[in-house]
Amino acid sequence: MSTLLEMRGITKVFPGVKALDRVSLTVEAGEIHAICGENGAGKSTLMKVLSGVYPHGSYDGDIIYDGQPLQNRSIRDSEHKGIIIIHQELALIPLLSIAENLFMGNEVATNGVISWPLAMQKTGELLRQVGLNEPPSAVVGKLGVGKQQLIEIAKALSKNVRLLILDEPTAALQEADADRLLDLMLELKAQGVTQIIISHKLNEIGRVADRITVIRDGTSVSTLSKDEISEDRIIRDMVGRDMAHRYPERTPNPGEMLFEVENWSCFHPEQAGRQMIKSVSLNVRKGEIVGIAGLMGTGRTELAMSIFGRSYGKGHQGTVKMHGKPVDVSTVTKAIEAGISYVTEDRKALGLILEEPILKNISLANLFGIAKNAILDKRREAQVAESYRKQLAIRTPGVQQKVVNLSGGNQQKVVLSKWLFTDPQLLILDEPTRGIDVGAKFEIYTIMKDLAEQGRGVLMISSEMPELLGMCDRIYVMNEGRIVGELSREEASQERIMALIVKDNNRNGGKTTGKVA
Repeated sequence: MSTLLEMRGITKVFPGVKALDRVSLTVEAGEIHAICGENGAGKSTLMKVLSGVYPHGSYDGDIIYDGQPLQNRSIRDSEHKGIIIIHQELALIPLLSIAENLFMGNEVATNGVISWPLAMQKTGELLRQVGLNEPPSAVVGKLGVGKQQLIEIAKALSKNVRLLILDEPTAALQEADADRLLDLMLELKAQGVTQIIISHKLNEIGRVADRITVIRDGTSVSTLSKDEISEDRIIRDMVGRDMAHRYPERTPNPGEMLFEVENWSCFHPEQAGRQMIKSVSLNVRKGEIVGIAGLMGTGRTELAMSIFGRSYGKGHQGTVKMHGKPVDVSTVTKAIEAGISYVTEDRKALGLILEEPILKNISLANLFGIAKNAILDKRREAQVAESYRKQLAIRTPGVQQKVVNLSGGNQQKVVLSKWLFTDPQLLILDEPTRGIDVGAKFEIYTIMKDLAEQGRGVLMISSEMPELLGMCDRIYVMNEGRIVGELSREEASQERIMALIVKDNNRNGGKTTGKVA
């Protein structure tokens, strides 16, 4: 292989933060090169330097691409050289067609006039190349995230990509869509497309990557060849220490009954008559961490949202109890007053105001907690935020930092801080470690352990089977909006959970598809 890319001594400084400190990276032509590191290590920043998001002159160091110095002034400069980046937040316009998205800014024209027949033809060819069976006229917003990810890759191919950069491409995908994307990466490699992938999913990296570069605290630590790749080695280089235990040690000691749901049912807020949750009953004791497992789309999030007074609470039936007494959870405010908090699965869209500083996000759910005589106390707000910054080890120069500038793991800690400030007795965590690295995951697990030891209850929904098995005292299994089984810590295994789902599907004549969670 010949060297396609060299990044030498790249240093990037933001106000108060050195994001990159003399990072070096070498990528061979035709390889898939993975970049790993904890949240905030500098992975995405390095790729933004490469792709022109941060233009030449805003960083120190040299970039050599295809044997020539690379001095991109913009993303357009990098795209003209065949360097295309697909960000974790997809850059598609949902109300436009696939063809319109693919060729926006890169229109197919004859004598200065857009040729839609030719654009449709080329779109069809690109969709076939990425294995997406959709018409070019399909509206992007009506397609799933997995298909939108393939459209982004088709868009890159329309620009004659030579170096494709994928930032957490499978973070929001179900297992089948993730597998399809990884297969496509291998096909593109066979066609000679060099690729860089940023991912926290070490099993996926091991499947597709030829080499891995690990970045820690803004510095390149190691580059490993395929035969050197192992999860233990990658984790050790990422966090700077061996992690013999992926989960904090704890001795379950459940107390009296804290939270109960009895015969809970609710319906879709927009589709009358569509029952989402069907007579669900479950409970959580003080000091207990309880999990909810199931296939994607079986109603886990809808259950959590309805308990917390969100839109799925409309038209509900059944009873919610705290400390043995029925409570009203028909609105979010009433659920909070009852001692319940809910950490959403989508922190960026539903859990945070990204353009606001940390302190405003933390106080948002409990403004009375920072008020005197109905007037907000700014000093108290700052004190509360600073207390949680230290308590949860939020890595930031200060609480005035905008949340949008934080890593995923630190954003998740801000969401947790917001709900901890409401002093909940029951904390519902929906996908609490999605899109964060192993080091930050351990910190989230430790927070859960501490809450349980304080006598609070934790109800966790997760698509990560190992963390359900590693953290939960009991696991409820959901299927098609129902609880189909309950397993103790000793009984729980992936096989037992899947057996309950398959048995329920067979009983109802359904088919088992999707990802076990």
